[in-house]
Amino acid sequence: MSSDLSPLPAPASPAPARKGVVLLVDDEPSVLSALRRLLHREGYQIRLASSGAEGLEQLKQGDVDLVISDMRMPEMDGAQFLKRAVGLYPDIARILLTGYADIGATISAINEGRISRYITKPWVDEDLVQCVRDALELKALKHSNAVLLALTQQQNQALQEANESLEARVKARTAELEQVNGMLDMAYQEVSNTFTLAVNVLSGMLEMRRDGIAGHSRKVAALAVLMGRRLKLDEKSLQDLNLAGLLHDIGKIGFPDAMLGKPVSAYSPEEAARYRRHPLDGELALMPLAALHGVAKIIRQHHERIDGRGFPDGLQGAEVLLAAQVIAAASDYEGMVAGELAQKAYTQREALQAIKGGGGSRYEHRVVEALLAAVEDQAAEAALDVAVEARELKPGMVLAYDLVSDRGIILLAAGYRFDERIIKQVCDFAQREGRRLVVPIRLDSIKPGMLNE
Repeated sequence: MSSDLSPLPAPASPAPARKGVVLLVDDEPSVLSALRRLLHREGYQIRLASSGAEGLEQLKQGDVDLVISDMRMPEMDGAQFLKRAVGLYPDIARILLTGYADIGATISAINEGRISRYITKPWVDEDLVQCVRDALELKALKHSNAVLLALTQQQNQALQEANESLEARVKARTAELEQVNGMLDMAYQEVSNTFTLAVNVLSGMLEMRRDGIAGHSRKVAALAVLMGRRLKLDEKSLQDLNLAGLLHDIGKIGFPDAMLGKPVSAYSPEEAARYRRHPLDGELALMPLAALHGVAKIIRQHHERIDGRGFPDGLQGAEVLLAAQVIAAASDYEGMVAGELAQKAYTQREALQAIKGGGGSRYEHRVVEALLAAVEDQAAEAALDVAVEARELKPGMVLAYDLVSDRGIILLAAGYRFDERIIKQVCDFAQREGRRLVVPIRLDSIKPGMLNE
């Protein structure tokens, strides 16, 4: 080891890239010179300090990556120096130079100075250089890990903020869509209600011209829906049945009053020919309405027979829609009871017998069975209703069926809950008409003592 501390000559070859800054602390100039020469050849930047105090001053300047300190120094030994160094600059790597006699102090340096390695004197150059490399690589690795950890934390924070922002936007968008959907549902319901009302008005326009059979189409629609449920049809099919029932006679709207005022069996040949065209006229009337194309097809077929003897197309068997057979059976039943088809009105029993007789020729047997069951369903529902005179109505009572005038006008819809104002209007209407008006009321809406008040 040389004690020469004069500037070293420049290397013959280009200096290697910066590998790190190493601070050498030793009170012996020869040791500092030897270490400086050895590590300079390896490309490290070297700083020198001849005491622990001077070493601390060098550390204040920053940029030191590794400290190599001798153990035995006056005033402040290596263990004390490294203890203070690690307290001030914990990220700097630390190596201790010690002799065999310094084992106790070395242990203190390990415990308090938290050195990376210790090297005994005299050292082997290759071993010392390797220790320096290892210490700096470990420091670099810790630094990289710290950078990556900070970056990961930063990215996690950014991701969390992005997720929170996205979640907030999703919630806001969801709330907006729910609001829009709610508005669309309301608009759809309003349009649907308006459409249903328009269908009822259209149906009622014809019935206003048919004395004695007001409400026929609504009765057909109600019976057809009950039959559809017995046949286990889906909700869309039930909706189509209801509309087809209300509009099945729309093709008769152009009939003269003379035809509307007499039963089908009394038609002249010319009137019968016009009657046989009304399913086609009904379909044509509805064709401009895309939503009613399926209903229009049912209306066209509601006078077909499965034995092929129906009109207007002479369809047979499975060619005749099930829905068309349902409307046909419901219309035939209601028409016979109302006296619309023959010279006399049938009793319910006679009408049911006639329907049974059409099984297998006019309609499928399952349609007949569905009608018989539906009529029983209506009777069971009627048993739960009470006929109440208009003057006995009380607030809170609920209308069981549509209240329809003799001319087919719906005065109140089924399910309406009466109040004082409407009760007065109903009583005034009955008085103006000069007749006794009986209103069907749901039994479950009549509280004890209501009818005795």
